[in-house]
Amino acid sequence: MHDLKTVVSDLEGFRTRLGRRGPEAAKSLDGIAALADERRRLIRETEDARAQQKASSETMRKVQGAEREALQARLREVSQAVKQGDERLKAIEAELEQQLLVVPNVPHASVPDGAGAEGNVQTEVWGKKPAFDFQPKEHWELGEALGILDFAAAAKVSGSRFAFLKGAAARLERALVSFFIDCHLERGYVELLPPYLVSREAMVGTGQLPKFEQDAFKTAPNGQDGKEFFLIPTAEVPVTNYHRGEILEPGRLPLRYCAFSPCFRAEAGSYGKDVKGLIRQHQFEKVELVHFAAAEDSYASLDALVDAAREPLRRLGLHHRVMLLCAGDMGFGSAKTFDLEVWLPGQNAFREISSCSNCEDFQSRRAQIRYRPAAGEKPHYAHTLNGSGLAVGRTVVAVLENFQQADGSVVVPEPLRKYMGGLERITRG
Repeated sequence: MHDLKTVVSDLEGFRTRLGRRGPEAAKSLDGIAALADERRRLIRETEDARAQQKASSETMRKVQGAEREALQARLREVSQAVKQGDERLKAIEAELEQQLLVVPNVPHASVPDGAGAEGNVQTEVWGKKPAFDFQPKEHWELGEALGILDFAAAAKVSGSRFAFLKGAAARLERALVSFFIDCHLERGYVELLPPYLVSREAMVGTGQLPKFEQDAFKTAPNGQDGKEFFLIPTAEVPVTNYHRGEILEPGRLPLRYCAFSPCFRAEAGSYGKDVKGLIRQHQFEKVELVHFAAAEDSYASLDALVDAAREPLRRLGLHHRVMLLCAGDMGFGSAKTFDLEVWLPGQNAFREISSCSNCEDFQSRRAQIRYRPAAGEKPHYAHTLNGSGLAVGRTVVAVLENFQQADGSVVVPEPLRKYMGGLERITRG
């Protein structure tokens, strides 16, 4: 969320910067200027009315008779005007807040221009594509042939875009979670196991609401208080809200957390996309990384976040690249994003496995997360950053496709074997 004064003080300049995302982003500012003008007018008129109210009250103590009665009548009118002005001002400020909640973040100056994925810029490549002397298969073919992925049973139980992971695949998923967490703990991250149900306020705090409510799963209000909950789309939501409403005292920053969680997404608007396999599921697992940083340190923190997210890929020997997203391809709350894309030989393509973003103070304004640079100084809004470290299901896909053998078996990467009881190869049981 943006600071209203910053937006209206240079509305056209702000619109131009925001417009780098595309015409819809610039259009999100429509109506804000008129409301801000009305807000300024009401503040001025209400302040004038209060001044008249005060002056009339002081004068009344000095007069009697008809003059006093006239002043009393005038005071009632002024008091009513003040009350109506306050009520209208409150309504306008609430409307302004709602409009600002659907305005996306402004791209950082270093973000390239572009309307979509074709405008993204490759910044680094690690490793080499694996060589095969046979035609590599896609992960769902491998998994079904090995008897470790069952999409038909999941469809019977839950519908499309769900899967049963069975035997070695289930064990591989658990192994990856432990491996990822251990990688990040070595770098000094603090592990959290967060709630998987959160409040509407928490979803607003990180920017999922109100704009993306159609992508969320939520519970029906129940219980004595009739409270609704949202199933988290990512651990970013509860972990970022961990410091909601706080002022972090000097010396607390930077803070770095890692958290494993299931994630739940309706994927509204993505019908027909990646309907086969594990790439785009309604339920999946992820290890999330969240940073809280001082404003002047947040872009160094973004570099550190990207490097931390890449560490498991390097240890597993998975060929991948880093992509700097263009302005038109970034997420709603991001000021700058790097995607990590892993090579999938079965699909003969790079696919996203992590997205690392600096949101600057966009989320912290919504969630009121501040820090004090030094004792006695005025609090500043913290900068928040987040990224997958990594998406677990997509790493299962990468392992199956990159380490497949001609006989249909899959070699378990050496770093994962200790988490899988020494298993070296996945074969059909």
